[in-house]
Amino acid sequence: VSAGNMDRLNENIDSFSGWDTIEWHYLYLEDLRRHRSINRVAYFEVEIVDPKSKVQLCYLDKVEPNATIAEIKTLLHKIYPKFYPSRQALKLHPEGKALSDDDVLEDLPVGTTATMFFQDLGPQLGWTMVFLAECLGPLFVYLLFYFRLPYIYGPEYDYTQSPFKVVKLACWCHTLHYIKKLVETIFIHRFSDGTLPLRTIMQICLYYWGFAAWQAYYINHPLYTPATYGKLQIYSALAMFLICECGNLSVHLVLNQISCIGSRPIEIPYPTRNPLTWLFFFVSCPNYTYEVGSWLSFTVMTQCVPVGVFAFLGFAQMTMWARAKHKTYIEEFEDYPVLRSAIIPLFL
Repeated sequence: VSAGNMDRLNENIDSFSGWDTIEWHYLYLEDLRRHRSINRVAYFEVEIVDPKSKVQLCYLDKVEPNATIAEIKTLLHKIYPKFYPSRQALKLHPEGKALSDDDVLEDLPVGTTATMFFQDLGPQLGWTMVFLAECLGPLFVYLLFYFRLPYIYGPEYDYTQSPFKVVKLACWCHTLHYIKKLVETIFIHRFSDGTLPLRTIMQICLYYWGFAAWQAYYINHPLYTPATYGKLQIYSALAMFLICECGNLSVHLVLNQISCIGSRPIEIPYPTRNPLTWLFFFVSCPNYTYEVGSWLSFTVMTQCVPVGVFAFLGFAQMTMWARAKHKTYIEEFEDYPVLRSAIIPLFL
């Protein structure tokens, strides 16, 4: 009802009597109250400041109270196209914690004029590119040592090959492992829209590429000696390695079928008819269990210390990831199987 119509209704309201008059007055007051409440919406003003120079980067006027930090980042991106949302971090204090994209402006401990401090996180890359870089490096680095390119072991060993069959098997296993990870990254894994800073990606690549070089240097060294217990040790470890690789792939295929919101599962993963998925009866993250099993098998097969160190560090990291996911499953699902542990059946 417009203001003009309200005035005319008010002027003619005396022509009604009794309950009709009361009803019309009630409708008039309700519409007037609703009209005033709309005009009383308290907009926010957001000032975004550089924490070092204290220079104001931008001033956002009439921001909706229910606006999220993600929406504020989008507004800032329109002013500074260089700083796309995933590159931004907004804080309430210069040394404070970055606000989450899901945080709502009216829920923050600020007044109607909010001051936020901007941090440039640097160039970002998506998780798919992170995994591709993480896998391609070790794949090619290892082959450089396997084919004994010049300047690695000495001129007399350039382009020579080890006489031991286990060295060739190790190369095939290492190559198979990373090709499998590349295929999973492209066709199976589902990643969130999150990103990582380029400098963090470089650190991750340095870790994986460096360990691949360290392992390959010793396994393909001219003075390398095979496993102590010969063929029994080598081929039993090889069999376990292949089982773990197939198991890891099988689990990833199961996880690919789970319904998710983003990267967050909304249903419990269960084993299928494939026996390699039956670890789901006992652990929440059998993909990590199989991954650790692969590297332990590779350690036994090659009897190489750098491989063992890499397996131990990987186990420590994957245990932390598995325990975090296990905790999330328990919190999300009331009927989550009580028999499951995080990564090691009935133990951890």
